[in-house]
This record gives sequence, structure tokens and C-alpha cells, in this order.
Amino acid sequence: MVNLKKSLLGILILIILAVAMYPLGNMIEDQFPPQKPQEIASMDLGNTVMAGTKVVDDYRVRKTSSIYHPDYLIDLIYEGKYLKFLTALTTGTVETPFQEITGKTISSQGTAQGFEGPGYLTVQDDKLVVSPPDTFLWGFITPYTIGVKTKTGLEIRENGETVKTVSVSDMSNSTIPHDYVSFKNFQKWYNKSDVGDNITLDYQISRISDGRNPVSPPQIVTYFGAEVKDYMEQYPSGTPVLVYNGASSQQVVSSAVDTMGSYPEYDDNTRALNGKQFVSGWNGTIIPPHTASSGKDGITFYGVYDKNASGDGKGGYVSHGACPPGRSMRSAVMKIGLPLPRGMSGGFYSVAIESHPTTGIFVNNTSDFPVQIIMWTQGNGASMRIYTQVIQFLP
Repeated sequence: MVNLKKSLLGILILIILAVAMYPLGNMIEDQFPPQKPQEIASMDLGNTVMAGTKVVDDYRVRKTSSIYHPDYLIDLIYEGKYLKFLTALTTGTVETPFQEITGKTISSQGTAQGFEGPGYLTVQDDKLVVSPPDTFLWGFITPYTIGVKTKTGLEIRENGETVKTVSVSDMSNSTIPHDYVSFKNFQKWYNKSDVGDNITLDYQISRISDGRNPVSPPQIVTYFGAEVKDYMEQYPSGTPVLVYNGASSQQVVSSAVDTMGSYPEYDDNTRALNGKQFVSGWNGTIIPPHTASSGKDGITFYGVYDKNASGDGKGGYVSHGACPPGRSMRSAVMKIGLPLPRGMSGGFYSVAIESHPTTGIFVNNTSDFPVQIIMWTQGNGASMRIYTQVIQFLP
């Protein structure tokens, strides 16, 4: 009991001493610039961060003389950090408390806290903070890993920097990235290309809507989920991708239906097949606000000879059958006030003859919320019906 009283008395004396030293500490500190919050960050500002990530580098936190900041000693006592308190007394230096240079989204241990989804590290009001994601977060598919053909093999560059070279004899699935380009298709490209030609092998997410840094390929699944990576693999470079969806509700805002119809001169079976390919190429497409997206990449359409396909009278092969589902989709998106999709016409023949029915058409979402295109078919052949719904995600 006596020892406890002595300890409490000692702490009380230290607190009184610290309070007495406080004005002197403030006066002395005015002669030194405060530590900038970005100086203590364990990563670059703008990097994506999940809750629980260590974002403060303890070794970068500046130590100051205990006499400059007796209030820091008091904080250590209140927080029960007695070992650090004793260290400060014996060394004469004390760490700047995290709360002096970090916000509420960073804990006293220097980890991100208090938010859901992928946040990002930034500075606000002269404090290091983790900014939580907006309700909707999106970016764009952009090249990251490039293969450049050399005389002896392939030079692989990531974000503009050469990371390795692969000789012809070493080329395989384990040495060549193949999430977007199969090794078989890569070999075809390599055999036909010239030295100096390049091919995109992997993609990042860049131009992210809240201004954070691009997210490289290895980080995409970690921060945004496997479904985002799966989505990216289906769409061409430059496509916008909704990487975080914090919608509280979603609703069907429009719908439309069209019928394939019979045109035997253009082979109704092939037309129906092309109609289903159109549906497959657009079903599930999500278009973030104020962006434009095409349909999926790698969708094959089958040419049907049409003597009126060209203006020179020689005719040509056309993806007949894409127009009925095109009319269905066009009607659904325009019902909610979106403009006529680029690559489409406003008439019966909805797909412009020069446009690829998926990658050559772009739906411009001029609204303030993400929309998703849902398409499906019912029946077969000339009587097949093509349905479209537009779903809107709401905060």
C-alpha cells in the first residue's frame, strides 16, 4: 500500500512538473517546424489501403525532447504506456503521439480503421488519414505489362520499366503473363510480328474516380475482389470498371423487348446465333456514371453475305441478326434518357454496318449513378425474343 502511494505521488509530481514545463515547451517548439504527416507514412500517398493495414512507419515518427512536450509524457501515462514513459524519461526524448499528426481513420498503433472497402492514404487538414471510398468507385482498364519482341526473345516491361527478358526457348505459360492473351495466341503474335513490335499482356486500373494512385495487376484482387479481375478480362482496354459498389439498393429503371423475325435470304439460323452472341456480349455490362462503355471483347459474330452490304455493288459479309437485340438494348437505355449509343443508328437497322456489335458500340451513361445492362433470350430461330433491362444502382 505504501509503495502504491509512493508511485502515485511520483506520477503526480511528474504531471505537475510537466504542466509547469508546458509553456516553456511551446515557446521552444515554435523555433522548429512541425513534422509533416506524409513523412511518417509507410507507403506513398494515394495508395489503396484496407482497414487493418499498417500505414504509419514508427521509425519515421520524429522524437522530440521531453522538455519541449511534457504534454506527450502526460499522454503516455493516460494511455498506460508506462514503458514508453520510462524510456522518455531516461533518454530525454519522446515520440510525437500519432493523434497529433493522424486522423480518426488511423489508430494509435498506426493502422487504418473505421471504414469499409478500399480506402486510400492521403493528407487532410495537416493530418495523415485514410480516406474511405465513395459509395461508387471506378477506374479504367489500362496497359501495364508490355511484351516487346527482340532478336532473341521477349522483353517484358511493367509500367514502362523492363523487369525481365525471356528467350525463345524459355517462353511458356509460366514465363509469359496469360490472363488476357492465351499463350497460344501469344505464340501466333510472336511468329508474325517484327522485332520491336509490342503486345499488351496485363492491365492495371488507373484514372480512378477519387484520384487515388493506379492499382497494379497483383493488387486488383486483393483490393477490389476476384469479380473485378474477371470483369476486366472480358472487356477491351479503356473500358471503365466499377471496382467498388456500396449501393444500398438497385432497381430496374427500364426494359424493352424485340423479336428476331424471319429473313430467310440472310439465313435465319445464323441470324439467331448472332443475336445470341450480341446478348452474350452485352449482358452484365456495368457503366459507371458519366462514362461510356462498349460490350465484351472476344465475341465472335458470323458473317452472312449481303449483296447490298457495300456501295460498290459487290456486296459483302455482315453480322446479320445483331440488329434485333441492338434495337432492344437501344430502346432500354434511351428510355431512361441516355443518348443514342455510338456505333448505332436510330432506325430499324440498329447496328451501323461498320460497327462491331459489341466492341464497336458505346453506351454513354450520362446519369449520376451506375447502370447495368441485363439481356437474355427466349425461344429460338426467327421467333426468338430478346429482352433487355437496365438496372440502376443507388446510394
